[in-house]
Amino acid sequence: MVLTFLEKFKKKPRGKLYQLPEGWRVYAVGDIHGRADLLEKLHQMIVRDSEAEPVKNNLAIYLGDYLDRGPLVKETLDLLISGLPSGFKAEYLRGNHEEFFFRFLEDPVILELWAVLGGRSTLMSYGVRVPGSGLSAERARQVRQELLEAMPKKHLEFLMNLKPFYQLGEYFFVHAGIRPRIPLENQKPEDFFWIRDDFLGSTDDHGIKIVHGHTISEQVQNYSNRIGVDTGAYATGILSCAVLENSGIRFLSTKHDSGSTKL
Repeated sequence: MVLTFLEKFKKKPRGKLYQLPEGWRVYAVGDIHGRADLLEKLHQMIVRDSEAEPVKNNLAIYLGDYLDRGPLVKETLDLLISGLPSGFKAEYLRGNHEEFFFRFLEDPVILELWAVLGGRSTLMSYGVRVPGSGLSAERARQVRQELLEAMPKKHLEFLMNLKPFYQLGEYFFVHAGIRPRIPLENQKPEDFFWIRDDFLGSTDDHGIKIVHGHTISEQVQNYSNRIGVDTGAYATGILSCAVLENSGIRFLSTKHDSGSTKL
């Protein structure tokens, strides 16, 4: 996949701050996984934060994994589609769980694996009965058809239009990460959705700062080359987002609903 519009960035000296364009504030939201209740709470926090010190452009970037694991998948997509109040822009990225959802639609025989990885919650959220183990290929195809019939058209269209990445200023937003030491224009899409250890263990200067979810941590992580914002919402009850403005970084979390915390 060729990232034709990405700029070429020179290597930055260690410790130099990364910048967003002037007048922009970004709220980068971590993995939601069917926790519409937490997303609604975080949205309220984002609105309050934006009103406290207005800027010209407020942008919410959702880093993927809206499906699976949590109980309110359908409600989560409804919230994402309805969006934040007017005055907010939004970008929606694809995560590995959305990627697996489309693999199931293409090849329903992977249903049992998808269910184990969290797809059971997605099926239940749309009122589709979850089959037991050892199901036939015919039954798997029936489940796929039941899900497609139960899922509103706007939900499927939303999922089909998710982006693999988004770049603004000197920040690169992606679900899982990137392959270190590979130019951005030569990255493979599967790494955007699935990479873990090779990316997390890298101390390389990527030229731009990567903002990602995918890998759970107890709190938002801010390293010299990346920011991780997956705080395991479906299990911990903590949904977080990084707030980026100029060269500043702080975060909002449903664990700390009285204000933001600097990183």
